[in-house]
Amino acid sequence: MELKKSDFYFELPQELIAQVPLEDRSASRLLMLDKETGAISHHIFKEVIDYLHPGDCLVLNNTKVIPARLLGEREGTGAHVEVLLLKRREADVWETLVKPGKKCKPGTRLVFGDGLLRAEVLETVEEGNRLIRFEFDGIFEEVLDKLGEMPLPPYITHKLQDKNRYQTVYAKYDGSAAAPTAGLHFTKELLRQIEEKGVHIAYVTLHVGLGTFRPVKEENVLDHHMHSEYYEVTSEAAELINRTKVSGGRVICVGTTSCRTIESAADESGKVQAKCDNTEIFIYPGYRFKVLDALITNFHLPESTLVMLVSALAGREHVLTAYEEAIREKYRFFSFGDAMFIL
Repeated sequence: MELKKSDFYFELPQELIAQVPLEDRSASRLLMLDKETGAISHHIFKEVIDYLHPGDCLVLNNTKVIPARLLGEREGTGAHVEVLLLKRREADVWETLVKPGKKCKPGTRLVFGDGLLRAEVLETVEEGNRLIRFEFDGIFEEVLDKLGEMPLPPYITHKLQDKNRYQTVYAKYDGSAAAPTAGLHFTKELLRQIEEKGVHIAYVTLHVGLGTFRPVKEENVLDHHMHSEYYEVTSEAAELINRTKVSGGRVICVGTTSCRTIESAADESGKVQAKCDNTEIFIYPGYRFKVLDALITNFHLPESTLVMLVSALAGREHVLTAYEEAIREKYRFFSFGDAMFIL
């Protein structure tokens, strides 16, 4: 079977890429898509509660975005350098994306914040990423909090006024290079109402790497290699999800990251295991979902692995038709944009 990247292309007007978050998180728009019939309806996000039933389980990714973008210079030359933390390999060694990379060969020394943080490039790994060892006094997270910036995706050109707006209200565990953006629409109040309705909430953790946003370069989709991301499913979350399935409730993932987490943690019979692991799962049309029944997600980039995942759930034609409708209706796209609920 060949799946072509161009099968997932659509024309997106630049002005529909949301640059700033809405004042009220839950006031975004919500496009409902019936995955069987392709029927579409339009709503406000807070109305999502009307489509959740007692006994359903909402799965949320409680990862926290770290201020992973560091601006510094090469020691000795003063030349500017930008380092993006992707993944912690061991205590003070991180896999990073460095710009300009060509000048940062192994052995290169880097300085950030007038020497508050120093680093040495150790080696070049796959796709030109660099392994860097950091040197500092005190606690790395505190130094990072002082010096780092939120690593907003390249299509967001406005500066973020409040960095909490690129975090979900339930973000808990540091480690992501990008936010699980479908969760940005939830307020604490809306989550409280959802729980009061009898809907269970299971928290899982997947630290989002930039591999999620890496463009698919190969025309044959099956040749694309996903980057590995660390995830964790607690026994409490696994039990809640499995109990929901047994009692006939739906498992509804908030975001593609939650979806990839539970699908990675499930065995062949569809039972979710409590585990910590790395996943490279790539979900595209033809994939059979083992656990997930429905998905709340944002609108994704053309030809991205995320559009492919959504198409695996609802069918490529249904998804592209829904996207055309969203463009006609001037929905806001990508990280700070509107949402869709595929059920």
